[in-house]
Amino acid sequence: MDRIWFGPSGNSSKFYEDGYKHSYQMPEWLRNMGLNAYEYQCNKGTNIKKETAEKIGEEARKAGIRLSIHAPYYINLSSSEEEKRENSIQYILNTCRVAKWMGADRIVIHPGSVGRFSREEAMMKALPVLAEAVKRADEAGFSDITLCPEVLGKMNNLGSLEEVLIMCRLDDRLIPCIDFGHLHARTLGSLTGIDDFNAVFDKIENSIGAERAKKIHIHFSRIEFTQAGEKKHHTMDDTEYGPDFELLARVLVERKTEPVIICESRDRMAEDAVILKGIYERVKNGCSV
Repeated sequence: MDRIWFGPSGNSSKFYEDGYKHSYQMPEWLRNMGLNAYEYQCNKGTNIKKETAEKIGEEARKAGIRLSIHAPYYINLSSSEEEKRENSIQYILNTCRVAKWMGADRIVIHPGSVGRFSREEAMMKALPVLAEAVKRADEAGFSDITLCPEVLGKMNNLGSLEEVLIMCRLDDRLIPCIDFGHLHARTLGSLTGIDDFNAVFDKIENSIGAERAKKIHIHFSRIEFTQAGEKKHHTMDDTEYGPDFELLARVLVERKTEPVIICESRDRMAEDAVILKGIYERVKNGCSV
């Protein structure tokens, strides 16, 4: 029996409209919606207190919610400044510490930007920094936490599909975070048919093997883009924007994958995660969506 997880990135507007205030109330709220994952946002820093993180973790265990954490946005593995590269390692370790408190088993990492380097030069900067982060995470007792470099949406970001897969070949425990909205944006709308999604999975399998490819971390939302890549995240109701989740769901079902799928829709990520789950289940049960 394959297992799949659906949940939101952060807290929907509806969570607060329903009268809730604290992230430790999210797990039960999500369970009541039929979801089983939650990606806690440390994108502006790892300032959460230990007791708060432990409370979120305790509530998640009770509700059967699988936790992941998004590390700070300002990580830049390829910075031209040594101090910023060192700080990026520290941000990763700080996020791992929060994950340990919370009982989260994955952290998502933005690789950074290309800056004034060529893409090859930026990768040559980033790879040893990520390798050092893995080494220090091990030394700090965080070897059970998976680091997930994310495919980013803007052309000038370091984080194409190919670059993320190269990063994940540094260590068997690295798992890619494939943001299909970002991938669609940075390839200027390439994900339009089932063959396009299958080609992505073929690349992942050929790069890191079928077993890891089966358990990837996925971000999904409809996305607006320009020639520079990602512009704005939209909701599932904004059907003029791609990509189409049904196509991805068909590939996930056919390949018997077991990913974590985190919805990043604008303001309604939990409600749209329910929609994604419904599409997946209808595809799996052989019904038309």
